[in-house]
Amino acid sequence: MPRIAPTALLTALPLLLLAAGCDSLQRSDSFLGVITPYRIDIVQGNAVTKEQMALVRPGLTRLQVRDVLGTPMIADPFHANRWDYLFTLRRPGAELQRRSVIVHFEGERVKSVEAPNDLPSEREFVASISRFKDPRAPRLELSEEERAALPPPQRREAPAPEPVGPVRTYPPLEGS
Repeated sequence: MPRIAPTALLTALPLLLLAAGCDSLQRSDSFLGVITPYRIDIVQGNAVTKEQMALVRPGLTRLQVRDVLGTPMIADPFHANRWDYLFTLRRPGAELQRRSVIVHFEGERVKSVEAPNDLPSEREFVASISRFKDPRAPRLELSEEERAALPPPQRREAPAPEPVGPVRTYPPLEGS
């Protein structure tokens, strides 16, 4: 049986560990379970919400649809009577979000709209893309009960006084 030299063993050992490390990078997101590379969020397309879809109805013009939903992701010249609004959000460690809204036109007016039933509201959409859920964050909106408890606004009886100060006159901008 041939004897392996200790120097050959010491040379081969780091190469074997390096090869094992490269293989583990392909199977997981971490290197030796310690170092995790940064992965960015990939957001593409138009995020369409329930509130926006409530404004789109048959009879609207293309310009009105663009004002509500934004510029379509796909406006194909071969299908001039169809606009596609696509949205995808790919985030590491989270489920892929993918939605599609299709607006069909007849001439310059909306004929019909194809949209999924599970479109999020604006609040649900913001919550779904928010990375940090801080329970200490202040609420930015009052509830209906809190609004009802507010005192009514006071009316101003007299108009605000005119400002007092020197009156300046300026020469005309163009020669007379």
